[in-house]
Amino acid sequence: MNKNDKIYIAGHTGLVGSAILRRIRSDGYDNILLRTHQSLDLERQSEVENFFEEEKPDHVFLAAAKVGGIHANNTYPAEFIYTNIIIEANIIHSAYKAGVRRLLFLGSSCIYPKFAPQPMKEEHLLTGQLEPTNEPYAIAKIAGIKLCQAYNRQYGSTFLSVMPTNIYGPEDNYDLENSHVIPAMIRKFHLAKLAVQGDWDLIKKDESLFGSIPKDIMDNLRDLNKTECKEKCVRLWGTGLPRRELLYADDLADACVFIMSLEETQFKAILETNKLPLINIGCGEDHTIKEMAEKVAGIVGYTGRIDWDHERPDGTPRKLLDINRVKELGWHPQISLEEGIELAYQNYLEKY
Repeated sequence: MNKNDKIYIAGHTGLVGSAILRRIRSDGYDNILLRTHQSLDLERQSEVENFFEEEKPDHVFLAAAKVGGIHANNTYPAEFIYTNIIIEANIIHSAYKAGVRRLLFLGSSCIYPKFAPQPMKEEHLLTGQLEPTNEPYAIAKIAGIKLCQAYNRQYGSTFLSVMPTNIYGPEDNYDLENSHVIPAMIRKFHLAKLAVQGDWDLIKKDESLFGSIPKDIMDNLRDLNKTECKEKCVRLWGTGLPRRELLYADDLADACVFIMSLEETQFKAILETNKLPLINIGCGEDHTIKEMAEKVAGIVGYTGRIDWDHERPDGTPRKLLDINRVKELGWHPQISLEEGIELAYQNYLEKY
């Protein structure tokens, strides 16, 4: 990418898109195309085609998606498969028609089979059964990868897919019904700390900022405030035993810009060498959910007990990505898990 190239970030207000925007602005790129949902509905094919025909961007970061944690994926499967397939198809097809030079499609590590060998390599895609709780979302993301592959093969496009591990950081979603693991833990432990302190005014403010607090969690907060209650704890889903790899959003943005800025011969060599236009992005290490919970609780300042609801699903037992392909290109993550959680919690507090 050159500094004067026209760059479109689809989904620039989300967790990943906002991180990419921060990164390219800090690098001096200023010819950036941004559209909110109100000004451009990515689910409407005619709107997307008209936008690409009028603006003709040189490069596209496709970070727009409907995302959520295990509860949201399990509750709204139709929305997750429909919305994501529609967005991907509209943007990728319009990018081809408009002559976009490079497109980077952001996927998810959930595309890999539930019991894939660890760490998961790019070639493990479509070699086994998916995790049932997020299968619709995974299938939509696999469709995006295959769209990029098909357009490259048929039309000579240079569309590449990157599969990030679990992402967290600034502008994350803290809705307790739909959030991912780290933001959900940050908010639950923060609310628990406020409840122990009896600060109901701040709990109400938190609810106005980040969304309603479900009844079971609110009941638990009231128990935390009772001195006679023997069941003081924060309840989390599952057993705490599954292992997850986590990457701070700004590290992912750094990897995306790094890949999109590769020399032409190097970028095309990736597409020609690999059977799939696919690169994993992660940090190369994982932790149990229990270990993560303890780290988050310590950083937030919650000192009470953590209880695990074994009747709730665990999801995939382990998700660790093989990141040798991106490391061979010269990219490495910079932000540790502890530093990342501290930065994420600080961003959460700044919303107050």
